[in-house]
Amino acid sequence: MGIFNLFSKRQKELRGEVPEIYTYNSISQKLRVQIVHIIDDCFGKNKQYGDDIVGEAYKNVYDIICREYGRFQLIENNIGRSQQWEVLNFILEANTEEVLDVVEVAFKCIKTVENKMYDRYLYNTTVKMNPDEAISELNERFKENGIGYAFEGEIIRIDSSYIHTEIVKPTINLLWNSKFKGANEEYLKAHEHYRHGRNKECLTEALKAFESTMKIICKERNWTFKDTDTAKALIQTCFLNELVPTFTQNQFTSLKNLLESGIPTIRNKLGGHGQGYIPQKVDDEMTRYALNLTGANIIFLIEQSGIV
Repeated sequence: MGIFNLFSKRQKELRGEVPEIYTYNSISQKLRVQIVHIIDDCFGKNKQYGDDIVGEAYKNVYDIICREYGRFQLIENNIGRSQQWEVLNFILEANTEEVLDVVEVAFKCIKTVENKMYDRYLYNTTVKMNPDEAISELNERFKENGIGYAFEGEIIRIDSSYIHTEIVKPTINLLWNSKFKGANEEYLKAHEHYRHGRNKECLTEALKAFESTMKIICKERNWTFKDTDTAKALIQTCFLNELVPTFTQNQFTSLKNLLESGIPTIRNKLGGHGQGYIPQKVDDEMTRYALNLTGANIIFLIEQSGIV
């Protein structure tokens, strides 16, 4: 159905009554209802003559959430209620992280359906929007309500719309290439750790994604390297093999230094080794910097490699 720029919304914008910073710990009832509408429109309704394929889709979401939460049902006293009803009403009642869990599982499930059997799904149902349209509206609703999350294959936390658009999303798009499957899993896992405040774990996965990207490039280009090579050795291999062309190498000296002293050093000093008697704290600002630096470097290396 899409988003309408209502009169009241335009007036709020004129009065400056729009969120200027993202929030992460609270999802309004208004946004919860909007999310229910989006999922309901995307999953659609069964046609009269077909199988209960919509029910099967909701059951898949329901079963995953119940199993992961260690529950037999999402909502107590649900006698006579369908699993579809439980999933949608759970979004209205659950805490913020639980809402995001359901949203993530729901859109992962429907994207799986789209990739494998969407023609059958459409034959048996009536939908108001396809998965990509639903994801687009979901992310716009998050932004509109000042919620610092987006669905990019998984729910990830965003701190700046510019950085998300220019670094995070392009990195994920590049890593979705099947050649970079391992690096993609590590990069998304880093974002998951960041969303949950597990900053040391975030740095560890960011470094893994960075190293995996370089190993994949080296393998695809038939460059000699060891599986045990660390980031510094892999960076050296990339430069020795002129991943950055020779005639531009001088101007990229600072980039090489940044790659060598950026992510690996941050991770090694703050997240990767024994912390001694006093536990080390990795603050959100440093973690965010490391995660964004990882994304920018991955984009640069993949684009220079020309293998996607």
